[in-house]
Amino acid sequence: MSKVYGDGTVAVGGLTLDVPAGELVVLIGPSGCGKSTVLRMINRLIQPTQGRILIDGDDVTDVDPVELRRRIGYVIQNVGLFPHQSIRANVGTVPRLLGWKKDRVRRRADELLELVGLDPARFGKRYPHELSGGQRQRAGVARALAADPSVLLMDEPFSAVDPIVRGKLQEEFLRLQAAVGKTIVLVTHDIDEAVKLGDRIAVLSEGGKLEQYAPPGELLAEPASDMVRDFVGADRGVRRLAVTPLSTVMRKVGPGHDTAGLPSVPDTGTLYDALAAMLTADALHVAVRNRDRVVGTVSRSAIFEAPADAIAR
Repeated sequence: MSKVYGDGTVAVGGLTLDVPAGELVVLIGPSGCGKSTVLRMINRLIQPTQGRILIDGDDVTDVDPVELRRRIGYVIQNVGLFPHQSIRANVGTVPRLLGWKKDRVRRRADELLELVGLDPARFGKRYPHELSGGQRQRAGVARALAADPSVLLMDEPFSAVDPIVRGKLQEEFLRLQAAVGKTIVLVTHDIDEAVKLGDRIAVLSEGGKLEQYAPPGELLAEPASDMVRDFVGADRGVRRLAVTPLSTVMRKVGPGHDTAGLPSVPDTGTLYDALAAMLTADALHVAVRNRDRVVGTVSRSAIFEAPADAIAR
């Protein structure tokens, strides 16, 4: 698809992209590369100049745009909650528009507030101004999921909160995605956020040109162009550690192996977690735990020698 404005400005030029069902795809690139335009063309807030957009094989241009938007969840940077409505009413907006009965709308709203970590008994009757930025963002995600859309669009959803809250929201969102398994297209400027959240990352350059489309580890290990290499940064090797599982270099140990005094990380962690624990404790090894049981060790030298294709995704 492409979008060319009347003055000849090419916002998106001939973009072809396949988003697998159930995956989270991140669109990233410099300002003005058409990321948000792509998102808005998917739900027809912006009409493509040419091309097609298919969801499960159905062309969205054949669907009434209002009905289409009710079937696609949309989360924006500043949440966009209605200030005059309670949080419960905000979450139930689309189900009400779809004609759901009041009891069903309330049950669905409370179910989703619980899912995103907001106690409905405590937060349901509150208004947006009574919530923190992180809590409002969670409520925005709940509202986008209310009608159980097959596709969720997210335009820089966590950029308006401070770094600590942002990290917590990202962790919560990964937990939520593991539970609901939505097909998600997310826009961000933050390469660390893209690497942390994305199953695949699409790097766009000016004019909506697709420079590379790959899993995070592959993108960091093998940038496809100078533009991608510059964008992901010279420290991409460190970022790659954050998407490389411990199992790629872990040495298994038996019950009698002495790991006393070693810093430890969970076996669900990454090489980045292991290196951080070693540097903090000034240690050369780290113990890998499965709950309360040590299952292996990772050495600092093994991390530095990890093969480039040892990636989590």
